[in-house]
Amino acid sequence: MASSQTQEPCAPDHENLGMMKERIQRGQWIRAAILGANDGLLSTTSLMLGVGAAKEDRRSMVLSGLAGALAGACSMAVGEFVSVSTQRDIQKATTSTNCERVMKLDITSVKETKLHETEPKLPTIFSPGRSPMMKVVIEDAKTFPSSSELRDDLQEVLPNPFKAAAASALAFLCGSFVPLLPAILFARYIVRIVVIAIVTSLALVLFGGFGAHLGGSPIRVSAVRVLVGGWIAMGVTYGLLKPFDSEGRND
Repeated sequence: MASSQTQEPCAPDHENLGMMKERIQRGQWIRAAILGANDGLLSTTSLMLGVGAAKEDRRSMVLSGLAGALAGACSMAVGEFVSVSTQRDIQKATTSTNCERVMKLDITSVKETKLHETEPKLPTIFSPGRSPMMKVVIEDAKTFPSSSELRDDLQEVLPNPFKAAAASALAFLCGSFVPLLPAILFARYIVRIVVIAIVTSLALVLFGGFGAHLGGSPIRVSAVRVLVGGWIAMGVTYGLLKPFDSEGRND
């Protein structure tokens, strides 16, 4: 025996919409920070190990690390600024197009309303006060966002290129500080290389696991993937530049 159930119209949950905006904005910051820190860690470590393979004195390794950290931070800032600015322009163009469509729909609905006002009155069954169907239609029209509301909602989630650039540069510097610290503290060449590799490996696992946790992907798989990729980058850089080591150990 079929039973008919009356379902209320689904209205947009403004609280959930606000939470979604916050998550999107937070995700943009987290993405820039994690990518910047991971790039700073791996690129600075590989650069220092490559220079250390060709020239074993501590001063050269520290100077190369500092130069790589500063150059990489500036590069990350410029790249993130250009990328986010391009994304912002695309989203603005898309927003303008959608708002124009909504405005056309609003104008069309107003014209149709004025046209219906000049026509004879509808039967009582189609009256908004009597017909449940007309009530549902009117309630849905009230909950549908206007063109100005749609523009404001979409503008709120647009990324800020200056903030993204600053976050990427700062994160890159923080990641670069990880291999620089043991290079400054340890004078012996072998100890310095081993400690840099160990500290960088631990940081790679930490960054990979943290990024996987925020993204909802498997933490162990992501951490191992980042760690293996880092080992490959460090090993290739060190191995390719080691044949250029024509000097003895200076410190």
